[in-house]
Amino acid sequence: MTETLRSEKSGLPPGTLVHIGEEFGKTTLVTIIDYNQEQFQETVVNNIEDTFPFRDTQTVSWINIDGLHDVAAIEKIGNHFGLHPLIQEDIVNTQQRPKTEDFGDYIFIILRMLSYDEPLGAVKNEQVSLILGKNFVLSFQEDVGDVWDNLRDRIRKNKGQVRKEGADYLAYSLMDAIVDNYFIILEKAGEDIEGIEEKLLLAPTRATLPAIYGLKREMLVLRKGVWPLREVVNALGHGENPLVKASTKIYLRDIYDHTIQVIDTIENYRDMISTLVDVYLSSVSNRLNEIMKVLTILSSIFIPLTFIVGVYGMNFQHMPELKMTWTYPALLAFMLVVALMMVGYFKRKKWF
Repeated sequence: MTETLRSEKSGLPPGTLVHIGEEFGKTTLVTIIDYNQEQFQETVVNNIEDTFPFRDTQTVSWINIDGLHDVAAIEKIGNHFGLHPLIQEDIVNTQQRPKTEDFGDYIFIILRMLSYDEPLGAVKNEQVSLILGKNFVLSFQEDVGDVWDNLRDRIRKNKGQVRKEGADYLAYSLMDAIVDNYFIILEKAGEDIEGIEEKLLLAPTRATLPAIYGLKREMLVLRKGVWPLREVVNALGHGENPLVKASTKIYLRDIYDHTIQVIDTIENYRDMISTLVDVYLSSVSNRLNEIMKVLTILSSIFIPLTFIVGVYGMNFQHMPELKMTWTYPALLAFMLVVALMMVGYFKRKKWF
């Protein structure tokens, strides 16, 4: 995987297409799903020009492009579908925040598609760009693989309302699938938080703190992806573009409610994670205090014993006890009694 940095675009004219982000693959995969209530076809095309006839069909066309590093292909399809050069520039720059722009004959939408990468054990953060036209939807993704498999299955099997509605409902369905997947990420984060809480209560280790900060970073990624989405959905639901029908705006309000719910959950989790850091530090401090208490008690017990041993270890000539046969066992017994008395005193004070 290679990555192009934003600095490589510095100084170039506005509208210059330079891919900013990671290059996940060598080829750009283009798939087309064309349908209405009676018919359906799904194809994978090798040439970007094969998508051109689907601009003005009477059926609904979903053209999905996986891979944004081929800026020539993005420019070809963008020019044919009448996309502004600055929109094409935003598509290949994968560091955009969620937003929407209304150009009259099409609507441009950017979202963050989040999914959990099991092998890496981390949240994958990917930019998705949608172009809603009269009878088509263009979707641009950074990498192959997404959260739309269930939607594709519904279209293939003619389940639900997708095949009965227009391109605006398809765009809504794409957005809805992305937002619904946020809940899956949050469920996984909630399980991780519960697991860390148990470890903190039982036996926190050095690996606990990095795990907490890993969750904190995930919540930050989620927050950056979801907070601006409220404005996007709100603008689509209250806009006056005829591309979005009134019947679809009702569903967009449902996405808005889900977005608010996700934001509330993220904020709750962030507070919980901050509390976990405090609990971890308190737990480590308590463990240190317990260790210091044990060491202090042991030191306190051995202080008088050390004193007694020190007195009889000075080897003065006139020490009558040294010449008595019972002195050594008597001294050991006395030292044992002193130690037991101190242990009893510490227990009575509940110091351990």
